[in-house]
Amino acid sequence: MSDTEMDGGVALSAPSPSHSQLVDTINGGAMDVKSPNATGAASVADSTISSRLPITVNKPTPFTFDLGNLLANDPNPVPANADEETLAATARDAAQALINQVLSTCEIKSSSDGVHVVLPAPTTLLPREKPIPAIKESTKWERFAAKKGIKDKKRDGKLVYDEATGEWVPKWGYKGKNKDGDTQWLVEVDEKKEQQTGEAHDQRADGRRERKEKIRRNERKQRANDAKSRKPGA
Repeated sequence: MSDTEMDGGVALSAPSPSHSQLVDTINGGAMDVKSPNATGAASVADSTISSRLPITVNKPTPFTFDLGNLLANDPNPVPANADEETLAATARDAAQALINQVLSTCEIKSSSDGVHVVLPAPTTLLPREKPIPAIKESTKWERFAAKKGIKDKKRDGKLVYDEATGEWVPKWGYKGKNKDGDTQWLVEVDEKKEQQTGEAHDQRADGRRERKEKIRRNERKQRANDAKSRKPGA
């Protein structure tokens, strides 16, 4: 007993079919399986093959195809009083014509994953699955910018090079470049501001206070814009 038979497999002595043989096998349908009995009587497979419909489809008006979508268009009219058998035969002819067109015009490739057909690009435009999104209403700033001809500035990123450390650091936020004054041990005194107020100022505290006030001011503006752009009754 061979190793293949011990493993439960089947030893194949015949070579693999060629590309042309593979196409002929597909076009011809199932392989003819003969019964191995001595009397030579016809098997069930023989009677099935003899009753199989032909693979050629003849219609008064030829089909048109969109192989990219696996679509066959049958321009021949269907009788108004067609029964289920007539409809099934019409659908069968269209499917057979589509298969014949695919096998005769498309490239057939064989790989380790199996046999597949390379389809061309689709030519029929299919409808959208979902409706077209509604146009978003412009914000107050977008309307003002369009009126004044203001265009968006090209942003140069969120990082800036710090020459003192030799690293790229954020411009704002945590460890941002705008907070350099908070960590300096020596800062310049604003004499003009001290003369106006009559008291000493801490530049570090002033910087933190100005940033927080700017954040609160921007949040108030954003809430006001949202309230104005919100539709009544929403």
